[in-house]
Amino acid sequence: MSARWDPDGPGAAIGAGDDALLAVRAAEGDEEAFEVLVRRHSQTLLRLAERLLDSRSEAEDAVQDALVSAWRKLPEFRGEAGVSTWLHRIVTNRCLNLLRARRPAADLDAVAEPAAPEHQSSPARAAESQAAARDLGQAMRLLSAEQRVCWVLREVEGQPYESIAQAVRITPEAVRARVFRARRVLTEAMAAWR
Repeated sequence: MSARWDPDGPGAAIGAGDDALLAVRAAEGDEEAFEVLVRRHSQTLLRLAERLLDSRSEAEDAVQDALVSAWRKLPEFRGEAGVSTWLHRIVTNRCLNLLRARRPAADLDAVAEPAAPEHQSSPARAAESQAAARDLGQAMRLLSAEQRVCWVLREVEGQPYESIAQAVRITPEAVRARVFRARRVLTEAMAAWR
């Protein structure tokens, strides 16, 4: 029988900087430690997957699969990268596999657009935003899966090149090249919006 997470129990005092300790405990079979890691990182991982896949339901499935994979692979985790980077790598790889397997990519119109603040929610502004999102979705389809992942991690997630390189297992120079090519393609495709 598995014990329930007790917010006042062991592990409750573990701070955000102690992901490595939680990973060690989880690798030794401590389900509560893994639950803490999941709670800490699941929203960030879900946002990443949703941005990469353009589908909330696919993103949820990808993150769930990635977390199951992470649980199984925890004994192999050596701490060469941070736990967050390691989890990002697993989610990114899962999303890359899904992107490579699907053709054509889902339209960004399928992703709910965040509500605009009241002062910006005019019908004209909403129509313009929808058209821009549609055009960006079409432009994103021009990118290879590898370019898309690198571009999203850099431009949307704001991750440094070195972290992206670790996540997708290529050199920082290769990440820079993919981001550069993606920017060029998107700039050309979105020229009408400048």
